[in-house]
Amino acid sequence: MFTDNFSLKGFIKKKKSKKIQKFLKELIHSNDQVIRSLTNNYSYSYSKKFIKKLKKFKYIRVFGMGGSSLGAHAIYDFLRDKVRNDFFFISNLNSKKFFTKKRYLNLIISKSGNTLETIVNSNAYNNKNDKNVLITENKKSILRNISYKLKDEIIDHNNFIGGRYSVLSEVGMLPAELMGLKETKFKRFNNLIKNKYFFNSIISNVVNIVEIVNRKKLNSVILNYDETADNFLKWYQQLVAESLGKNGHGVFPIISTMPKDNHSLMQLYLDGPKNNFFTFFSTQEKFTSKMNSKRISDEIDFLRKKNLNDVLSSQISATQKVFKKKNLPFRSFIIKTRSEEALGELFCFFIIETILIAKALNINPFSQPAVELIKKETKNILVRT
Repeated sequence: MFTDNFSLKGFIKKKKSKKIQKFLKELIHSNDQVIRSLTNNYSYSYSKKFIKKLKKFKYIRVFGMGGSSLGAHAIYDFLRDKVRNDFFFISNLNSKKFFTKKRYLNLIISKSGNTLETIVNSNAYNNKNDKNVLITENKKSILRNISYKLKDEIIDHNNFIGGRYSVLSEVGMLPAELMGLKETKFKRFNNLIKNKYFFNSIISNVVNIVEIVNRKKLNSVILNYDETADNFLKWYQQLVAESLGKNGHGVFPIISTMPKDNHSLMQLYLDGPKNNFFTFFSTQEKFTSKMNSKRISDEIDFLRKKNLNDVLSSQISATQKVFKKKNLPFRSFIIKTRSEEALGELFCFFIIETILIAKALNINPFSQPAVELIKKETKNILVRT
């Protein structure tokens, strides 16, 4: 048991650390803007009146790279059944997308305001009938200058919150509100810090991961049994990769689609190099298709009266039993409710966990210096050619 919304079964070894406990207490009581964004005390740079004005749009496009769009995309996919309007995410180049509607609300998101791919995509897909809203830092930039010229709406991006940490700030919550979801339901930080299981579990997870990494097991394989969580795990992938991958350190997060990968990658996980640690990720579904009894033969009579979730749960349990026998380190997240609260708690957990791992490894979790080299070189090539 962890919370009402998800359960966490951690690594087999339950570990404590006064050092990590101290880091966690300092983080919780800090005035850091990232941590503040996880709470209901965070002040947005847009008003409820502004949101209400935008809710008339049925078709909404989100332009952004990495953390500028992954959080909102994760929310949209995981809670799709609650969303009435249609969202489209333009988050890469060379994506051949065709839009047939006459008018869109375009949310153009770039912390720096100078993200090349976002500039190119928002230029290529925009038309004169669209309504444009830019979310960017309050400083001079290419996108801000364009928006001033075209008289677009501009929302200030918090200068002190990097893209991969911004999901519970304007970057993720403005799209969430336009989806008809309640942003206050995502803000679960205050509930979590009162939960003793949160304290104990996150400390134990951090200590285990740091120990595993120090033993040179650097591949973090996420075994995903819920396809609607794919973009959530891509958000997590960026969070871990950009926050920890520096100064020769890092954890390589790999998303593995299950149970499909039982028939492709599992052989490697079980019998290949022992340089991986694993996270099981699944969602309990209330309504799933049942097996057709008329098509059940005697050889598979054990499937009679079973549904797809029964089969999936059995495969998860079987895999975990084999992992234990093989002495492969793993933990397991089970999402019990498909809700804003569940996602909010997961966002909080992984943000805090990642920051604590970085601190334990003496890494700055908020920088990404190497990526800037490619941005500069790309611009140099385009200018020269």
